Amino acid sequence: MADVQTSLYQVIQSLLESKKYSTLRDMLSTLNPVDIAAVFQDLPELSLPLLFRLLPKELAADAFVEMDEDAQELLIKGFSDRELKDVVNELYVDDAVDLVEEMPASVVKRILQQTSPDMRKMINEILKYPEDSAGSIMTIEYVSLRPKMTVDEALQRIRRTGVDKETIYTCYVTSEDRRLLGIVTAKSLLLTPGDARIEDIMEDNVISVNTFTDQEQVALMFNKYGFLALPVVDQEDRLVGIVTVDDAIDVMTEETTEDIEKMAAIVPSDKPYLKTGIFATYRQRIPWLLILMISATFTGLIIQSFESALAVVPALIAFIPMLMDSGGNSGSQASVTVIRGLSLNEIEFSDLPRVLWKEFRVAILCSATLVAANFVKLLLIDRVSLQVDLVVCLTLFCVIIIAKLVGCSLPMFAKKLKLDPAVMASPFITTIVDALALLTYFAIAATIIGL
Repeated sequence: MADVQTSLYQVIQSLLESKKYSTLRDMLSTLNPVDIAAVFQDLPELSLPLLFRLLPKELAADAFVEMDEDAQELLIKGFSDRELKDVVNELYVDDAVDLVEEMPASVVKRILQQTSPDMRKMINEILKYPEDSAGSIMTIEYVSLRPKMTVDEALQRIRRTGVDKETIYTCYVTSEDRRLLGIVTAKSLLLTPGDARIEDIMEDNVISVNTFTDQEQVALMFNKYGFLALPVVDQEDRLVGIVTVDDAIDVMTEETTEDIEKMAAIVPSDKPYLKTGIFATYRQRIPWLLILMISATFTGLIIQSFESALAVVPALIAFIPMLMDSGGNSGSQASVTVIRGLSLNEIEFSDLPRVLWKEFRVAILCSATLVAANFVKLLLIDRVSLQVDLVVCLTLFCVIIIAKLVGCSLPMFAKKLKLDPAVMASPFITTIVDALALLTYFAIAATIIGL
């Protein structure tokens, strides 16, 4: 795919240099908006306005939506008021809202000046909802039908108004006061006699979400039910908008990226990696690095407190990294698995006893295997005394069990306390397990060797 995009880029560059604009227009008109946006991202900034003006109006608006915010801002600054108005008028409301949220205040002011009063009203309606809620990602451009309509009347309404709607495949049946009564698909309308009533063919067992439902929960419902669109209702069960599958996919991508960054101890960012500056990347990473560095001093204090004991049996020092790493890796395995289960709603806090019991049994099997391998290694390769071998193996056995239990329980407690479970991932778990591993190591050593 990258090779195709590179080839396309080279062709466009060649046509631009030779000023074959009619050929460029014909070629760009055959491309998907996503591909156009991807190619535009790699082209010199000075050529973007010219290329954009070559696109047909509707295709230009679709490609504009797919571009990153830097390219969008650049184009807006180069647009005349008429060009900006043409682009904005072609956008769906949810795309216009995304544009307004991402642009600087000066650009937003100009965008709103070129929108119609109705569009401004719809944009402001969506902007009032909390960030990351269903209301903030919905569109209010949907097809609404009445229960007493005939199929012929419904089809006529779709033909008349559908061109401005984001989807016509699912239509929503509402009462006079906009209460959601049911849904009917375009397939049902096409396969039903024209004199049939909508109320007789609609599906009245409708799954919907509230305007304040978390967007991640909305995305999970798309994954669970295979929806193309999901109705959004207010507190009085009135239909106020719909979330479409493309917006749900965007949310899934955004939430997954955010979780990955948190699990790597990085402050989440909205910008792509190559678009993020050096100092912005530094600001994302340094807070957690400082926190983890300070927390890691506890392990240093533990080692320091047993410094005299370690001087008596210096062989114990060599196995500290192995024990800490094994514990950290075991805890990370459990935490990542549980975090995924929590994200997909496969696990609830009430499942904590079952999760602990399962991880305990897994830990017994893992620790037994590691101890057996380590016991042989210590005797045959490291050639340590039987006492030291016993201390290290017992510690390893206990540390694996402790790490698994800590790794699976902390994300669940975080979820219970309304925190993001992804925070309780590798770096955080490893720091806690390191300290517990050292305490366990020295306690067992003191008991067996008599430090």
